[in-house]
Amino acid sequence: MNIFLSKAVLDFFIAFGIVLGGAMLGGIGAVVSLQPPTQTMLDVADRIKIWALAAAVGGTIDPMRVIESNMLGGNLSPAIKQILYLVFAFLGAHMGSELVKWVCGKG
Repeated sequence: MNIFLSKAVLDFFIAFGIVLGGAMLGGIGAVVSLQPPTQTMLDVADRIKIWALAAAVGGTIDPMRVIESNMLGGNLSPAIKQILYLVFAFLGAHMGSELVKWVCGKG
């Protein structure tokens, strides 16, 4: 359980950091290009969320293959773990997006 929990927490914070860092750097880019940084940060945070989820779990196809092969084989434990990794990564990306909205005054 210790290995599972440590990977789940790592996936959460990787997705969180991708969304938060991408939005912040997008805001800096908006300032440099003389555009409104708040709206740019909000747009980037919403658009990057799915990519943060994919990057946190290590790609888009491999987790789906693990789920498919184990579900069809009747071995549910690895499939459930993989689904939980996806859930933790989604929560991290969503929390990062909500933090950006809160900082920008839209949440």
